[in-house]
Amino acid sequence: MMESLLIANRGEIARRIIRTAKTLGIRTIAVYSEADAGLPFVKEADDAVAIGPPPARESYLSEARILEAARKSGAAAIHPGYGFLSENADFAEAVEKAGMIWVGAPPAAIRAMGLKDAAKELMQAAGVPVTPGYLGPDQSEARLEAEADTIGYPVLIKAVAGGGGKGMRRVDRLEDFAELLASCRREAAASFGDDRVLIERYIANPRHIEVQVFADKSGNCVHLFERDCSLQRRHQKVIEEAPAPGLDAATRAAICDAAVKAAKAVNYVGAGTIEFIADASSGLDPDRIWFMEMNTRLQVEHPVTEAITGEDLVLWQLKVASGEPLPKSQDEIVINGWAFEARLYAENPAAGYLPSTGRLDHLRLPGAVRVDSGVDEGNEITAFYDPMIAKIIAHGPNRETALSKLAAACAGIEVWPVKSNAGLLARIATDPDFRTAQIDTGFLDRHGESLVASGPDETVIDKAATALSKGTVGDPWSALTGFRIAGPRDSRVRVRIDGHLHWGRAHGDLEANAVEMDGATVLFDAGNAWPIGLPHAGEVEANHGVGDGAILSPMPGLVISVDVAEGDPVAKGDRLLTVEAMKMEHTLRAPFDGIVGKLQVSPGVRVSETQLVVSVIKGED
Repeated sequence: MMESLLIANRGEIARRIIRTAKTLGIRTIAVYSEADAGLPFVKEADDAVAIGPPPARESYLSEARILEAARKSGAAAIHPGYGFLSENADFAEAVEKAGMIWVGAPPAAIRAMGLKDAAKELMQAAGVPVTPGYLGPDQSEARLEAEADTIGYPVLIKAVAGGGGKGMRRVDRLEDFAELLASCRREAAASFGDDRVLIERYIANPRHIEVQVFADKSGNCVHLFERDCSLQRRHQKVIEEAPAPGLDAATRAAICDAAVKAAKAVNYVGAGTIEFIADASSGLDPDRIWFMEMNTRLQVEHPVTEAITGEDLVLWQLKVASGEPLPKSQDEIVINGWAFEARLYAENPAAGYLPSTGRLDHLRLPGAVRVDSGVDEGNEITAFYDPMIAKIIAHGPNRETALSKLAAACAGIEVWPVKSNAGLLARIATDPDFRTAQIDTGFLDRHGESLVASGPDETVIDKAATALSKGTVGDPWSALTGFRIAGPRDSRVRVRIDGHLHWGRAHGDLEANAVEMDGATVLFDAGNAWPIGLPHAGEVEANHGVGDGAILSPMPGLVISVDVAEGDPVAKGDRLLTVEAMKMEHTLRAPFDGIVGKLQVSPGVRVSETQLVVSVIKGED
């Protein structure tokens, strides 16, 4: 077994690798950028080496700096985790050339699976089913158009060197082919420096099913069953589960055997994932499941496989990289129960999934399930890296139990002031269609509006009123909002929630989880965080008792333009000002016809997320 290990990664996967390495008595070495100096993985490693400024290209993607850190620290091996340099064949070769152990796929296998067309040709030769399509060298428009006609519309044009959803176009009819082909080629050339494409049959009800494979240096190869990763947004996975729902024993055996064939075809070593696309329009059948691509690394979602098999995949990686045989044979690996993984991100689903950055002043993650997190309370979410806060992994004896555990875990998450998708995850886990496994990769596109909490519902409003009536505000009648001369009290209370005004009712038996932080009161409910309070002095009158004229910044950033002045009349949809963050511009517009009230900002001013920037006073009806 290796004596020391440098982790060429950051965040939760670095912590995950450190955790297993320590159980084996391996000295761990972290590398970190200036932005990550205070993160837990740096403190938990036995040694840590700074490798540069925050931008990834100057730190985590700098092969020279990581290799120098390895030499300086005396590392015997390097584990790349996932992302960054994990599938960089040149870096893998450089590690081995430097006399260190590469805890990853062989460089030749990485290259073999790096281009979609070459990988599919290799899989066809190995007897692995691939999606019907055209992979040939003739890239003329006429040939591609003829092949699409032979396959039958709709078809998918995909960049040979593509990834992340770029360089991909669906074509529904012959008349649109030439235009969409040209568009796809332009995007492929700009993104990958390669405008070659392939043509595939378009799958109307696609399921994304992948198989975990593992091989050692002696040629032994096994699978650890499948995962279903169909719940995606913009080709990025949101919730994964294992095993795949609706997959019978015969179909499972067929795709798992195909995955092992695929790994053996490239003389694979270590952990890898064979990804398949399934046509689920009539259930799952071996004849409608095809090879899509191979990820030559550990996957983000590997914990669900660990949960149902009881195996530690990082431990397997370290043993195999050290020259040991696979810890178990195929017959010894069995499925036990069901597992889900939900990815908790720093983003705001209600604002078009805008990224959210800043300090995690308040962070409460569930304790009853497995949580793999790269941050602790008090750490910073920056704009430099993937905005993942944590992975929530729930395991149970069956799908229903595991999903109920996941729903409860996500509903109990508390994050502030950074926005998160915890509320969205909780809603997905309780959605009737998801609970009955009526899923494909378009699930979130179809259900998005019903799953995203765009504003507080009646229960949240009443909880806010209840919390304020019991908190530092005192009696709800202190605001005099419900007072009536010579009449019974009105039980309604005027409350501010996330900058908007609402009428709510306080209930003595209603449980409200509100926390006071730095002068603000935040109500946590079903994974969502709602800043609450009583109206400001005169605010109810200024808004004529209706509406929500407070305009808040949706993200931390820079005000780059202000298009109105105080007292200006505005119509619904008029541009008020523009905020820029992370190279993204967000225009704030008037929510209704009215008059511009107090302007709180000017061009060049930096604003925080949910900061009041301007108000609009609603006109008389």
